Amino acid sequence: MHIAPHDNQNRPIVDVGNPLVPLNYFNIVKLTKGELFGYSVQGFETCIVPATGTIKVEVGGQTHTNLGQRRTHVWDGEPEGVYVPTGMTAKMTCLSDTAEVFVAGAKFDQTLEPFAVRADEIDRIQYGSDDTKTHRKIKHILGTKYHGRVGRLLVSELYTVGAGGWSGFPSHKHDTDRHDPATGELIETRHDETYNFRFKPNHGSGLQMLQRKDNEPGDAYHIMDGSTILIDKGYHPCSVLPGYEMYYFTILGGLSQRSLKQYFQPTHADQIHTIPGILDMVAKFK
Repeated sequence: MHIAPHDNQNRPIVDVGNPLVPLNYFNIVKLTKGELFGYSVQGFETCIVPATGTIKVEVGGQTHTNLGQRRTHVWDGEPEGVYVPTGMTAKMTCLSDTAEVFVAGAKFDQTLEPFAVRADEIDRIQYGSDDTKTHRKIKHILGTKYHGRVGRLLVSELYTVGAGGWSGFPSHKHDTDRHDPATGELIETRHDETYNFRFKPNHGSGLQMLQRKDNEPGDAYHIMDGSTILIDKGYHPCSVLPGYEMYYFTILGGLSQRSLKQYFQPTHADQIHTIPGILDMVAKFK
């Protein structure tokens, strides 16, 4: 599903109980200097990530100040975040002239401890190639290093490297918890996924595909700067027009575990071996 760019007035874009992605929560909060915004999401752990601007976050008796160093857009520097445990009240105060803040969430019924993730703690990986039109980099804010400190939530930022190209290919899905009936090996996990896209320059655009079944026609959405995409099931590669760079903020919420197990589309599975570094990328989500 595509949610077109709009002024959400600091109200959730993907709220608790969303019928397509019930394991996800997503809000965009826009503040001016000195302005405060507080929230609590029952039954969901969340992560506060400034897209631009600098904020102070107070949660669980902790204060994390000067969070976020990016000024104009998401290409300005490294991300930072604060993990907010399930049900806790978090307050953010804008320290810069303006701030745009992502709030990512996943359904989880236990309450853990809050913590901050600073720029030098981000887990980075780059893979693909210009030749295969799949060159991109990923910045994991809540990645695998936080297993044990986070319940079901994975949060990352994905960037195309260079102008134009594809992301999320070879096509994969993660909509069902299932095991190989012969070996018992886990071959796929249920993770609902939400994206928010940005383009550079911001009048750029791209395409999000969603193919429900292998070798059957699917859907395609024209994505623009600020578009939100909800991935409930199916294979879901995306692309950006030549001459433009693409970014998407990524939220994954697992049903039964935090680690993501992707199932690659059989028709295109042989392409895994043509894309440099893709197996390292897969490992970073486990």
